[in-house]
Amino acid sequence: MMGMMSQMKSKPRCLQIVIILIILMFFTSNAFAEPEVPFKFGVNIEPTDNPEDVSASIQIILLLTVLTLAPSILIMMTSFTRTIIVLSFLRNALGTQQMPPNQVLIGLALFLSLFIMSPVLTEINTEAFQPYSNGEITQEAALDKSSTVIKDFMLKQFGDNEKDLKLFVSLAKIKTPVDPKTLPLTVVIPAFIINELTIAFKMGFMIFIPFLIIDMVVSSTLMSMGMMMLPPVMISLPFKILLFIMVDGWNLISKTIVDSFF
Repeated sequence: MMGMMSQMKSKPRCLQIVIILIILMFFTSNAFAEPEVPFKFGVNIEPTDNPEDVSASIQIILLLTVLTLAPSILIMMTSFTRTIIVLSFLRNALGTQQMPPNQVLIGLALFLSLFIMSPVLTEINTEAFQPYSNGEITQEAALDKSSTVIKDFMLKQFGDNEKDLKLFVSLAKIKTPVDPKTLPLTVVIPAFIINELTIAFKMGFMIFIPFLIIDMVVSSTLMSMGMMMLPPVMISLPFKILLFIMVDGWNLISKTIVDSFF
């Protein structure tokens, strides 16, 4: 009986605590329902008769457009395409699956591309950006000089093999003979990309040969020993990694990629 009486007394106390908590939650929710913000954001579009305001707006739009296209410019008009493809061929030839990871390969390709393109960037800064920032030339002249510098870099990569460039010249129905330096970027860029792909695949083929020989030797050795069920990759992978380390592979592949552009 005493236990039942104590339980009956504890129930009202519990109900009181619950009611108090509900009331507190109600008042706190009302207190934070409409918070006061000391400031607000907004964009106002108003007509203007000042040409300088219109020019500044157009420059901002062009800057945002360039920033949007920056990844494509980096990939298609620099040494990044050849570099990342050669590094991907190297990883496939080693057979290390995802080692090194994609982030590491892309980072290495980016910094190698920055190293290779540094003379081009320096020339653009000297010939176009600095004179434009000092007010010596107009924006159109700066863009023309920048495109000329990049075009010279791309045309230099063709060497004696101008087959891809001639293809797009014929597709654009441009009368020949023509000076390559006078060609528009719409013709030079796709020809440059195809040329980069061709060179990268040739380099990838040369990378595959020594590792392919190791795979063939290991496979024939296992077959002669009757170990048909043992995957040759498990045996050849350590030997390929050992060969790559012995020839100082990363040093060699980086030097080969950089020298291929000069």
